[in-house]
Amino acid sequence: MYPPEFDYYRAESVDHALELIADNPEAKILAGGHSLIPMMKSGLSDPGTLVDIGEIDELTGIERDDGTISIGALTNYATIADDDELWDERTVLVEAAHEVGDIQVRNRGTIGGNIAHGDPASDLPAAVLAADATIVVQGPGGERTIDADDFFVGMYATAIGDDELLTRIEVPRRPEAHGAYLKKPSPSSGYALVGVAVSMETDGDRIESARVAANGVLDRGVRLEPVEAALVGETIEEDVFEAAAQRADEDIDEFMIMDDIQASAEFRAQLLRVHTERALNEAADRIDAPTTTV
Repeated sequence: MYPPEFDYYRAESVDHALELIADNPEAKILAGGHSLIPMMKSGLSDPGTLVDIGEIDELTGIERDDGTISIGALTNYATIADDDELWDERTVLVEAAHEVGDIQVRNRGTIGGNIAHGDPASDLPAAVLAADATIVVQGPGGERTIDADDFFVGMYATAIGDDELLTRIEVPRRPEAHGAYLKKPSPSSGYALVGVAVSMETDGDRIESARVAANGVLDRGVRLEPVEAALVGETIEEDVFEAAAQRADEDIDEFMIMDDIQASAEFRAQLLRVHTERALNEAADRIDAPTTTV
C-alpha cells in the first residue's frame, strides 16, 4: 500500500526541527522510519506533514562522562548492540537492542524513535525502565528531563510534548549492575508477546537493588515492583528468583492485560512469570562471567 500524500521537510538541526514543528503543529517526526512509515502505508496514520530529523548529526552517538552514558536519539540499534563497553555498563540495553527486528532494521531503526513511538510490544521500553534511564527532550523553553518511570503513559503515548523533540537518553554508568532481556516473540511479527528486562546490583551473593520491567503485557512498558521488592536483600538463589517471579503480575489488574488473537490475558500472565524467572537467572549467571556481547 502507498501512504496518502504529505508535505516533507528535512531538519538541519534541533533548533530547525523545533521551528518546523512549531510551524506545522500536526507534523510527525521521522527518524529511522520503521514505525511511522508502515503505519502510514497501512492507513493507521495520516500525518499530512513529516519532519525528517535523520540527518541531524548531533543526535547520533554514545558519549560518556564520569557517571553517565548519553545515547543520542538517532543512534541505531546496531550501534548499541555492538558496543562492548555498553555491554559491561548496561547489559540490558545491549541485549534489548539486539532483539529488535533483523539486521536491516537494526542498522536503520533508532532508539529515540523506538521509545518515542511508545509501542507496548517493542523491546526498548522495558530496557530503559530497567536501566533507570532519563529521557531528555527539547522544546521552545529549552531542555527538560523525564524519568523513564514517568515517560510511557499509554498505547503509543508518551510524556513528550507536542512541541518537543526527544534528543537523547541518559543512563547511569553502573558496571556492577547485572542485566538481561528475554522475550517471547510473536511468531508473525517478532514483536514481544511478553518481554522482561532485569538490572540487578549485588554485593557478594546479596542483591542490593533491582529494577525489573516488562513489555507486551499492558498498554505501555511497566515496572514489576513486587518482583523488585521480593529480590532486594535476598541472596542469589534459584528459589529466590522463582518466588519473586510468581509475583510478576501481582499488581497488574487482569482486565488491563493485553488480550488478542495472539495471546490471551491469562497466557500473557503465565508468560510474564516464566520469562521473569528466566531473565533473573540469566542476569545472575552473568555475575563474574567473561565479558562478551550477544
